[in-house]
Amino acid sequence: MGKTIEAIALKKGFQITARIQEDNWHELDGKSVDVAIEFSQPEAAYDNIMKCLKMGIPTISGTTGWLEHKDTVESYCRTNGGTFFYASNFSIGVNIFFQINEMVAKMMDRFPDYSVHMEEVHHIHKKDSPSGTGITLAEGIAANHGAIQSWVETDDVKKADPNQLPILSSREGEVPGTHSLHYESEVDSIMIEHKAHSREGFAQGAVLVAEWIVDKKGVLSMKDFMK
Repeated sequence: MGKTIEAIALKKGFQITARIQEDNWHELDGKSVDVAIEFSQPEAAYDNIMKCLKMGIPTISGTTGWLEHKDTVESYCRTNGGTFFYASNFSIGVNIFFQINEMVAKMMDRFPDYSVHMEEVHHIHKKDSPSGTGITLAEGIAANHGAIQSWVETDDVKKADPNQLPILSSREGEVPGTHSLHYESEVDSIMIEHKAHSREGFAQGAVLVAEWIVDKKGVLSMKDFMK
C-alpha cells in the first residue's frame, strides 16, 4: 500500500519528504511535513500514529486490527488540537457501498423473514480477520437493523445467535478485497457486493484525503470527506 500511495502521490506532483521504517524515525521532521499517511501493521499502528500526532503532523491511518487503542488516539487528538483521520477503507467505491449497506439494512429491518450474513475474502497476507471493512459494514447493519445487535466471525452461519450478524472470512491468493451481504428468505435471496480489482482504489482515496485534510482540525472520517 505504501508503494502504491507513493506512486500516486508523485504522479499528482506531491513530494515525499520521508519514508519511515522501524529504524529511521529521526528522518521525520514535523515542521516540513503537511500530512502523514500511516499504512503499517496492527502491532505498530498505535505507536506510529501517536509519534506523528505528537510532532503536530495531521495523520491519516488506514491500518486495521489496532482499534482497541483508537479511543486513546482520538482523545489525545482532541485534547491537543491535532488532526487525525481513520478509515478502514479509503476506496470511494467502498464508501459508497457503506452507505448503500446502511440503507438496505434499514429497509430490511421491516421484513423479519430475511436472515442476513456477510462474506469477506482477502489475500493471504492480511493479518486481521474479519477485515476492518467487514467490521465497518457489520456496524452499519447493527446501527440500522433492529434485529442485529452485534457480529460474530464463524465458519457456519447457523452457529450464530439470531441477534448476531455472522461473518465468514476467507484468505485466498492475492485477492484485493471482496465483501458481500446476503439476505436470505425461503422464497428468494438478495445480495449486495463490492469487489476491488486492485489496491489502487484504496491508495487513490488516501491521497485524495491527504489533499483535503491539510487545513482541517479534529477527529475526522470518510463520512466527513464524502460530504
